[in-house]
Amino acid sequence: MAVPEIIPIAYEPDHRTSTIGRFDRGQFLASITYAFPEGFVMGDGWEERKRLFVVLHTFDAAGHHQESDIWCAGTWAEQTRRRWGDDSVTARAEARLEAVLSRLPGREYGDIAIRPFRVTDDDVVFGLVAECRAEDRDGEEDRAELYPDGLGFSAPWDGLYDT
Repeated sequence: MAVPEIIPIAYEPDHRTSTIGRFDRGQFLASITYAFPEGFVMGDGWEERKRLFVVLHTFDAAGHHQESDIWCAGTWAEQTRRRWGDDSVTARAEARLEAVLSRLPGREYGDIAIRPFRVTDDDVVFGLVAECRAEDRDGEEDRAELYPDGLGFSAPWDGLYDT
């Protein structure tokens, strides 16, 4: 089944879609996620290349991507050296997420419906990208992947994701 023009994403409190919803100017999708640069090959020094990002994408009411606020909190190596405390990579990311969400007037968490989009920042792909499953022989795009979060959406297009 082809990727629909507008893809629903279900709000799930206490899960990976707990920071999505609507605000006065449209819809938002926010997350904290680790990512490697596009084309990265695992090897020595990977801990410095794996970075934790705070991401806020905004959309208009019809689901068109408006803008993205993408911020790097630090690396996996840095987090392993300083696991706890207000200055850990994770603590910085959580504080930043809280700050960017607090700037959304009229913010309400809930289901959203957005169109596929793609943004590259610091050699990392962010977005909801329509794709074709490798086993799909006809080449039709039949799923959408949220990058770099690793959430996959597909038929029956009910807003629920696979990891």
